[in-house]
Amino acid sequence: MSADEQRILDKTWFYRFTLPSGRVTDTYDDGALDQIHESRLEMLRRVVGERFGASLAGHDAVDIACHQGWFSTKLLEWGADRVVAVDARAEHVADTNTIRDALGLSKLSVLQSDVHVLDQRGLGQFDLVLMLGLIYHLENPIGALRQARALTRHMCVVETQVVPGMSGMVDYGSYRFVRPLKGSFGIIDETDDTHGPEASTTGICLVPSLEALFWIMRKVGFSRVELVPPPEDAYEQLRHGKRVMVAGYVD
Repeated sequence: MSADEQRILDKTWFYRFTLPSGRVTDTYDDGALDQIHESRLEMLRRVVGERFGASLAGHDAVDIACHQGWFSTKLLEWGADRVVAVDARAEHVADTNTIRDALGLSKLSVLQSDVHVLDQRGLGQFDLVLMLGLIYHLENPIGALRQARALTRHMCVVETQVVPGMSGMVDYGSYRFVRPLKGSFGIIDETDDTHGPEASTTGICLVPSLEALFWIMRKVGFSRVELVPPPEDAYEQLRHGKRVMVAGYVD
């Protein structure tokens, strides 16, 4: 086992990475969060397989808000030709670079950027766009979804917390002008948590309802939007619809 691998094993990670020696990284709270990652991975594998087949060979991907790059490594395991991992936090970029180098993933490039200032023209489009665990930490989730659509050539997968929805009609300037609600947002305060690696960078979070997420994704340009069903043994929030994974299609 190399000294670099030992340094990785000496750290507690958000994800369970299997290293070249076969050793596995320790994760937060003695693995208490591992189930959510495994549930998301199973859902992602299923929906990606339905669109692209058993292998991602011949396809590229971008992983927006990649955190430590775990899902990026999985896309490469599934055969992707190229993956770009993006995160706003310098520590996540450093961790992803460390894992990339340890696993020898030459097809993985890592970029530090806030989602709202990504250079879409410079990056181009990708067959697959991931946006997992991001939009419910943002004060402009609609802008982030617009960015995701601009980067998507074929398919975008969004995973997020959701809030209870609201429906009905509202007077819009006058009782004579009535408009239907298309969904709702909940405001979550993370202003005291912006130092945390899994929290918002600004502290103001707008969390959509499922109805709002579907409506917005269609309005920003996805031709078809579908809910990805969780497995029966999924992490409890996914199983009970408090978190959702949604696939948006361009073609």
